[in-house]
Amino acid sequence: MACNSCSTGEDGQPKGCKNNGTCGTDSCNKLTVFDWLANMSLPNGQEPFIGVEVRFKNGRKQYYKNTENLTLSIGDIVATQAKSGHDIGMVTLTGELVRVQMKRKKVNLEDAENVLKIYRKASQKDIDIWSASRDKEEPMKVRARQFAIDLNLKMKISDIEFQGDASKATFYYTAEERVDFRELIKVFAREFRTRIEMKQVGFRQEAARLGGIGSCGRELCCSTWLTDFRSVSTSAARYQQLSLNPLKLAGQCGKLKCCLNYELDAYLDALKAFPKKDAKLYTEKGNAVCQKTDIFKGLMWFAYEGEWMNWHVITTDQANEIIAKNKKKEKVASLEEYAAEHIQDTKNEFENVVGQDSLTRFDNPKSKNKRKNNRNNNKNRNRNKNRNQKSNQKPNAEKN
Repeated sequence: MACNSCSTGEDGQPKGCKNNGTCGTDSCNKLTVFDWLANMSLPNGQEPFIGVEVRFKNGRKQYYKNTENLTLSIGDIVATQAKSGHDIGMVTLTGELVRVQMKRKKVNLEDAENVLKIYRKASQKDIDIWSASRDKEEPMKVRARQFAIDLNLKMKISDIEFQGDASKATFYYTAEERVDFRELIKVFAREFRTRIEMKQVGFRQEAARLGGIGSCGRELCCSTWLTDFRSVSTSAARYQQLSLNPLKLAGQCGKLKCCLNYELDAYLDALKAFPKKDAKLYTEKGNAVCQKTDIFKGLMWFAYEGEWMNWHVITTDQANEIIAKNKKKEKVASLEEYAAEHIQDTKNEFENVVGQDSLTRFDNPKSKNKRKNNRNNNKNRNRNKNRNQKSNQKPNAEKN
């Protein structure tokens, strides 16, 4: 089942989601999980697991008990129990994989406070009320932000989520300091005529809820598949030899990018073969200090003290060999004996097939002089053609 904004056109092709994946339907695949246990049959005598994973707006997920033994599948819209009233969500996971997920997240199915139950499959009336409340959220957010500005509150209201029965609205906000929003709640209740709940989220949780496109050109990891936010430090960038530029290392949340941790373990394993960066190589020619390393190729560049402009490249094995000799109070003659031949390949890997020499060739407008020259050249070519034709006609006429 899909919402109006995700419906198909007259040609049967999907139009696409106008809500940027926040409508909560099966056509918006935020934080989807592949059920790799779906085709496996249960052992004899074992009853199906009654736990069900339900997703709400912007990736908010909760676990519920299917006490009514409803036949549920992924994508079904269901009415779930809430603290007051009921909520509407979409089933994202059923079966034994829910047991695995609940065990991983340490959620106990017998905990009545955290694990509520599913009432029924949502009727058309439930869906109409749910869709109507969702349409109110965007204009409400604009007005709510204006009210917060009028009260001089240092907070940002990032998102609003209505409960499925439209009886309560949850306002998600971010703030760097503690905010006294008691007066703001009174204004919201008087203006919007509904129960108000304020919920503070972090900057990363805000980016996960809103979504977006990262610098890599893909959707944000936190809004598509990443569920746990591990701490990211600047040391991760140092190990990967990245420049400590906050504009490049920070994501849309303003914090360090989560992807800095993805390849960190591979870099740490590769750096185990390298000597310490502050290690010196003692030679008869002088002491050498490391200036640069190449983790992928296993190369290190050293320069003698006082001759900082001349670098000598050696491999990590050669550097460790020299350090081992230095520990025995032995000095090598010079680094030139160990220097590896590093010839740079200047061959062009890509050929200009289309004839496009520069991507900025259209930035500068064509000068008028070039146009005049092209016109003059075309006129001269036409004159030469006419002369050649006349000269060819004269000898033919003399022969006749």
